[in-house]
Amino acid sequence: MTERQGRRGQRDRGQKDRGQRDRGQRDRGQRDHGRGNRGQGDLGLEGRAWARHLKRVGLAGWLGAALVLLLAACASVSEQEAEQRPFYLPEYELESHGKKTWYDRAIDLDPALFDVEISDEFRQNPPVRIAVLPFLDRGTGQFILDKVPLTFHSKKVRDRWAWTDAQRLRRYMQSYLAQREFVLRNLTAVDAVLEAHGIDNGAKLKAVPPEELGRWLRVDAVMYGTVLAYENYWGFLISIPRVSVEGKLVSTADGHDLIRFKGSRERTNLLPATDPVDFVINSFETLLDLRDIQIARAEDEVCREIVARIPISETLRQRLIDEALEPPGLVDAGGDIGALPPD
Repeated sequence: MTERQGRRGQRDRGQKDRGQRDRGQRDRGQRDHGRGNRGQGDLGLEGRAWARHLKRVGLAGWLGAALVLLLAACASVSEQEAEQRPFYLPEYELESHGKKTWYDRAIDLDPALFDVEISDEFRQNPPVRIAVLPFLDRGTGQFILDKVPLTFHSKKVRDRWAWTDAQRLRRYMQSYLAQREFVLRNLTAVDAVLEAHGIDNGAKLKAVPPEELGRWLRVDAVMYGTVLAYENYWGFLISIPRVSVEGKLVSTADGHDLIRFKGSRERTNLLPATDPVDFVINSFETLLDLRDIQIARAEDEVCREIVARIPISETLRQRLIDEALEPPGLVDAGGDIGALPPD
């Protein structure tokens, strides 16, 4: 009896010990689980903080994009608003736009070599119809670099190049005059009339009095022009395409000079160098600047600056307006100054 009670007591103590061990394991598991939950809770807070940060950044981005769109909308107007804007308002900078200032020339290294003389006769009675005659070229017809010809064309080719260079300046002069209050005779028509009268060189053209040219071309004034220089300069770190022209506008009523002009345009490209590598690279770049497009820009600018120095005639503008508003039956066949009569 005593032995059975002893064995039963041992079993009870063993079960009690196992129960305590199980409770200890459960307690450790719960503590570990609690620590895990606390770690996840910390990570969730950090994640939510990052989410809020990204949301703020995203909001700032949207605000920035909205600001850019708003500014872009302010840079233009709607088509309907543009269509409601009135015509025929006084223009700003009408006489100065396109004319270089002193600081433009300082930046471009372009000397101000323009001389335009306006007669009192032009100011009092400006011509309406103008014909730009073929320009002459005093150059050699060769490609000139630093005053040295680099081509050796035949006389026929040189004559053709001289005609080409001169007429380029002539066309630019025609285009800028046509933007003004003058009525320009078409260049093709001018050449056709002159050729029909046997005028095929500069000597024959000069031999014809301006009054006779006025009757042939039915214009109030004729413009003569001569290309003085059409050349290029290059000195390693500097390149200069240069175009120079002179001429005059002559009345076909009395042969008097209304305007005399002379101008030169130099497109200077100067690239300083601080070491041998820069010297080689910049020298090559200035050499590439001697392209046909640069000489064309010089042609354009020299004619633009000359025409920009011719004063605007409000009297002539008013005459054009009055003639344009005349009823058709009150204007003679050849009297409309807004359109040249047919040949």
